[in-house]
Amino acid sequence: MYQLGVFDQFQFPSRGSVTYVLDITRTDNGIATISSDQRLSLFDPTRISAGPVASLVTDHGNLALLKILDGGLACTAGENGTVSVWDFRQPSKIGSVTQFRASQAPIMSMACNAGTQTIAVGTELQSHTASIFLWDIRNTPAAKATYKEVHSDDITELSFHATQPALLLSGSTDGLVNVYDTRITDEDEVVVQTFNHNSSVHHAAFLAPSSEILAISHDEKFALYDVGEDRVDGNATQDFGDLRELLGCQYIANITPKMDGAGAIIGSGSTEKQTFELVFLAKGADQMWNFDRDNTVGLPGGHGEEIVRSFCFFDEEQVVVTVGEDGCVKAWK
Repeated sequence: MYQLGVFDQFQFPSRGSVTYVLDITRTDNGIATISSDQRLSLFDPTRISAGPVASLVTDHGNLALLKILDGGLACTAGENGTVSVWDFRQPSKIGSVTQFRASQAPIMSMACNAGTQTIAVGTELQSHTASIFLWDIRNTPAAKATYKEVHSDDITELSFHATQPALLLSGSTDGLVNVYDTRITDEDEVVVQTFNHNSSVHHAAFLAPSSEILAISHDEKFALYDVGEDRVDGNATQDFGDLRELLGCQYIANITPKMDGAGAIIGSGSTEKQTFELVFLAKGADQMWNFDRDNTVGLPGGHGEEIVRSFCFFDEEQVVVTVGEDGCVKAWK
C-alpha cells in the first residue's frame, strides 16, 4: 500500500449547518465541486486553500448532479427538473450558458456526451413512471428521445460508452441495468441488453473500451457483466458480493473506470477507522478481474468521522483530491 498525506485543503463555510461537498470532477480549467449550499464552485488545483476561483449559485431546488459536457463546459441538475450548462473556459466570464427544463420530475441521474452534444437525464419515479430524456444542445436544447417504460423505479445512474457514443447505460433502484442503442427510435426495440443486479443500483458504468460493465448496489454488492454478443443470458461474469466484507470498509464512495481500459478505481471508506482508500480493479494474466491490494493508495485520516462523497485524481502529478460531508476539499500527495 502507498500512503498519501494532505498538502492542501479548503473548508466550505457553514451556513446554518455544515455544508456537504457532494461531488467533484476535473475540468480543463481546474476542479469543479457541487455542495449542499446549492453552489457550483471552481478551484485551481494548485491553490485549493485559496478558495474557489468562482462560486456560482445554482437554481435546481436541491442541487444533486455535476457532469462535464466538454472540457470547460459543466452541467448541473437537481430536484426541480432543470439542467444548467456552465462555461468555465474564460475566467473573466464564468457563468451559465443556458438552463432548460429537462423533466417535470426530479432528476436523479445525468450523463453527457461531448461528441454528440447530448445530455441524458434519468428521473425519480413519479406518477408510476421513471423516464430517460435525451437532449441535443447544439442549438436550442431539444428533446431527441424519451424512454418511459424501461425502468419501474428511480433511475439512479446513466453513462455513455467512452468510444461508442450511441450506447447508453442506465441503472435503477428496481435492480436492473439496461444498455440502449440510442440510434433506435422505437422504445420497444431500444434496449440491447438487460442485467438483473438483484439489488438497488447505486453506480454502474462501462469498463471502456470493452463491452464489460460494472455495477454496485446501495448495499455495496458488486458485479461485472458483459454486453458482448456471446453473452446473452444477462448473468454476471464475476460476482464479488458485498465489497464491505471483501475490502474491510464501511462504504463505497464511487467506482471510476480508467479511460485507458486498465480497469477501475474504487473509493472505499471507514468512518470508524477514519480512513479512505483507493483500490484498483485490474485484470490478471488469467483474464479475470481482481483487486490489486499491493498498489492500494491509502489516505489516512480521510475526512475524519464524516463520509467521503467523491474523489478525482491527477495521474501525472500523483495527486488525489477528495470531498466529503465535513465540508472539506482535500488534496493528497
